[in-house]
Amino acid sequence: MGLSYTMIETTKLSTAEIYGQVLCQLGEEHEDIVGLTADLGKSTKIGSFGERFPERFFNVGIAEQNMFGMAAGMAKCGLTPFVSTFAIFTSMRGLDQVHTDICYQNLNVKMIATHAGLSFGQAGSTHHCTEDIGIMRTMANCKVIVPADGMETAMAVEAAYETFGPIYIRINRGFDHRLNESPDYDFEIGKAIELHEGTDLTIIACGSCVYQALQAARELHDTDKLSIRVINMHTIKPIDEEAILKAVQETRRVVTVEDHNIIGGLGSAVAEVIAKGGKACAFERLGIPDTFSPIGLHEDLMSIFKIDINGIMEKVREMMGRDFEEDDNWNDEV
Repeated sequence: MGLSYTMIETTKLSTAEIYGQVLCQLGEEHEDIVGLTADLGKSTKIGSFGERFPERFFNVGIAEQNMFGMAAGMAKCGLTPFVSTFAIFTSMRGLDQVHTDICYQNLNVKMIATHAGLSFGQAGSTHHCTEDIGIMRTMANCKVIVPADGMETAMAVEAAYETFGPIYIRINRGFDHRLNESPDYDFEIGKAIELHEGTDLTIIACGSCVYQALQAARELHDTDKLSIRVINMHTIKPIDEEAILKAVQETRRVVTVEDHNIIGGLGSAVAEVIAKGGKACAFERLGIPDTFSPIGLHEDLMSIFKIDINGIMEKVREMMGRDFEEDDNWNDEV
């Protein structure tokens, strides 16, 4: 079950394109917004903000660490910096400044990290970013959002402006399938969205894997008569503990799916909540299995690591065949 695109569709599917448009709209309304990039204005689409507001846009060149330091200074002066570069450069190359200049001081800087996960897979290992969720969610004061498509990215950017403090928004290079045609749903930082009802098993996904999970649930309903709950966990920090514990209580089987290393990311965050809740369930993490990825197109890499529709269906079928508890009595649980 492969993915396909046309040249006409690509711009419409690009989360970064929508992010750039929304930032321009916010810039019209709020003069405190400034944009910064490290010579990636065109690639990250923040360049459209620069074209609209050249006096409020700063290209620092290939100097990410300087960029985050500058953003911190601007925030100290009352501005609201939106800083955009590739996820790999935000979470690793500029991490010292992100940690000390921004998060430690709890400054109002919004970091829009593009080309995350394996979405720029053909660019090679230097541009693969499968560790950033784990890194950024350990930064005190920093919220972490992983939108599932362009519309959700737009809502996340707006919510980020309205929420004080450091926020890391992780988006892909583009080519994302659209889950939402309009913004007529309640997007709230820290509140997951249930996309598909189910009682047999719950799939908790983020980013590009949400569409895959939803399609897998629909296919499994048609082919296997399975009732699969799908949760779009767009906020990794603060995570929606209530939605996770409700899924454990009601489905007893949970699978997480992410375009990220299974260590430290969505799966680890969900596992922490389950362990804290004290009720056992069958639990599996789908993602990058603690390895560096080969080079290739995003859809091919998702297939290799089984975080696409077919891989998710395979894992769900395996989980449904697992006898993990002889009864449904919670009294013997911790």
